[in-house]
Amino acid sequence: MLSNSAKYALKAVLYLALHTNEDNKLMVKDIYSRINVPQSYLAKLMQKLSKNGIISSSRGPKGGFYASNQNIDLPLIRVVEVIDGEQRLRSCMLSIHECDSENPCALHDLVGNANSFFIKNLEETTIKQLIGDVKSGKSVLPL
Repeated sequence: MLSNSAKYALKAVLYLALHTNEDNKLMVKDIYSRINVPQSYLAKLMQKLSKNGIISSSRGPKGGFYASNQNIDLPLIRVVEVIDGEQRLRSCMLSIHECDSENPCALHDLVGNANSFFIKNLEETTIKQLIGDVKSGKSVLPL
């Protein structure tokens, strides 16, 4: 359902949300090994996330990437849409362009409701909620 790029981006955003703020920024070189993402690939993702307002960044000697209060209030769907585009989550699992509820592919009925539920959860869950679960011990992130 999610591309590797979207998974990497979500891990990076969650890492920043847990470990940074406006006064404590991190560089890509400080993050990539902790979240197991190739450094150059992560740098591209971080630039894209920053450009689209998912994370914040600043230049200069004390610069780097960070998650602001405004960033962590965003729903998870924003991260996925910026990285994968809006259509990827809603596209056919078998990549059949003609697939829809009127002309379903062989997997359509098996994944349709689960996919709709997943998208709804991405739309309704914020970054802040996920890091709250991690901080409280309700969920884990190997970071």
